[in-house]
Amino acid sequence: MTERDAQAWEGPLTGIRVLDFTRVLAGPSASLALADLGAEVIKIEPPGNGDETRTFPPFRAGESHYFLSINRGKKSIVIDLKTEEGLVLAKELAGKCDVLIENYRPGVMDRLGLGYEVLSELNPGLIYCSISGFGMDGPLRDRPSFDIVLQALSGALSVNGEPDSLPTKMGIPLGDLIGGINGPIGILAALHERNRTGKGRIIDVSLLDGMLGMLGYLAQMAFFTGEDPNPQGSQHQNLVPYGAFTARDGSIIIACLTNSFWGRICQALEQPELSHDTRFDSLEKRRDRRDQVNAIVSAFTSQKSVQELVDIFTAHQVPNAPILGIQEALSQPQAVARNMVVETEHQTLGKIPIVNRPIKFPGSEQPVPSAPPVLGQNTDQVLRDVLGLTPERIQALRASRTVD
Repeated sequence: MTERDAQAWEGPLTGIRVLDFTRVLAGPSASLALADLGAEVIKIEPPGNGDETRTFPPFRAGESHYFLSINRGKKSIVIDLKTEEGLVLAKELAGKCDVLIENYRPGVMDRLGLGYEVLSELNPGLIYCSISGFGMDGPLRDRPSFDIVLQALSGALSVNGEPDSLPTKMGIPLGDLIGGINGPIGILAALHERNRTGKGRIIDVSLLDGMLGMLGYLAQMAFFTGEDPNPQGSQHQNLVPYGAFTARDGSIIIACLTNSFWGRICQALEQPELSHDTRFDSLEKRRDRRDQVNAIVSAFTSQKSVQELVDIFTAHQVPNAPILGIQEALSQPQAVARNMVVETEHQTLGKIPIVNRPIKFPGSEQPVPSAPPVLGQNTDQVLRDVLGLTPERIQALRASRTVD
């Protein structure tokens, strides 16, 4: 245990140990959430290149931007699961862990001898979370999944993009990242249940299920109307004005979320009489006259700078925002005030900026997350501290190439 470990409060999951068999994005985003909350996450990687994302460019000093983005706060141990000794080590580690996460296709862990039935016999309290594209059953069970496939099959892709054009995938890979939301929710619920029963359980997280669950009011609209919602770009199906409007030097988002905002928008547009205009005095009327309303707003915004518009609409308490690029978003005053970008010490790269934990605990400050590990950085440490292996035994495992 390091001095940092002994003195720091890592988070509310301090003392929970997670065995992480995940790779690429959906699974690692789930184990990342648990690491952010203070769990000890032991990431098992195969010999050679490790997690596939370690090979995704661009690189800096051989380290992938992709891997760095979703593996902060974890430990890396290299085990060859194709060897008998490697499987024994994996089972021993599972016996020492509270949670196991994997995101192979259904059946792969069973074929390896690391399925829930086997490991729950060794560790009845183990919470075993399987994340896959389509879940453990159904006609698509064995099909490989990718973010854009999940966006398409969930209906989310059909409502993304500009009207009367081909649908556009979301820039954020929500089809995969939904695993990082629903996986931890299921795990935390199962940990709570285990406090009462002493027993673990298996959790089946389907990314397609998660995306379907995210449809929200769009699904209910389809139920009500019997018609599919159409893509609206940055606009809203029912709320007007809502979306991006051109400024003299860029664009700005304006959102009339409820009817009460319409009067404020009219004041901001220096046309207070519009708030009493019977053509536009309800949500339904503005929706049906979308082009007219948007033309009125655009005529005003196109004559002013983005900053002038932000000042005007903010003064009138109208929801608005400039459209920021990634670098500007990460350096904006709100992100700085919330400490959302921090520096951490990477074994190869030295000090690097990373995105900080998104969940805060006022009154109980957490330390800066440890940097994403280089491949096998913690192999010796885990074998020594978790399994209690001697240096001689670890050296023998290295010599046989079981670990690296």
